[in-house]
Amino acid sequence: MQFITFLTEFIKNPKNIGAISPSSRKLAKKMVETICFEKAQCIVELGPGTGSFTKELMKRKEKTTKLILIEYNEIFCERLRQQFEHEPSVIVIHGSAEDLCMYMAALNIEKIDYVVSGLPFTSLNPAVSSRILHNVKDCLEDGEFITFQYSLVRKSYIQQFFENISHEKVWVNLPPAYVLSCKLGNKRAS
Repeated sequence: MQFITFLTEFIKNPKNIGAISPSSRKLAKKMVETICFEKAQCIVELGPGTGSFTKELMKRKEKTTKLILIEYNEIFCERLRQQFEHEPSVIVIHGSAEDLCMYMAALNIEKIDYVVSGLPFTSLNPAVSSRILHNVKDCLEDGEFITFQYSLVRKSYIQQFFENISHEKVWVNLPPAYVLSCKLGNKRAS
């Protein structure tokens, strides 16, 4: 069912979905691997889609850690709202990642520890990508931005916002993907 929903939404709007199937469990585990869940007070997920990364975040996060899910697709957003309606630490926002700082201000959240992104920067309009990455950079301070891409074509573009990027390839995904861990300068996330 999850695959059919994902494929249907991809066919309707391939530039915003960016993949023909949900991310693999292996990729999801790799995406959350560097997160220090014991210390994280606020984690934001951009473009959670059908929730592949969200499941891994929910398994590991502390009960009091806020998890903010920002989803542009109305169908995915509604499913996420239904799935997490009884989870007081999870907030689902139907909107654009371009407005991340505005959402955080409205929620009175001053610090984000991690931003996990499933957004397809390769297919997004460059102006949209730029606004998203500016917002992430402005909201993170000394946190970590974790994203994945199917190629390293956009790595140098992302590096304009986050100087310190490491990457690792995950072969068990359709298609294989690179996980990029991005930080500002030489600062390390705690």
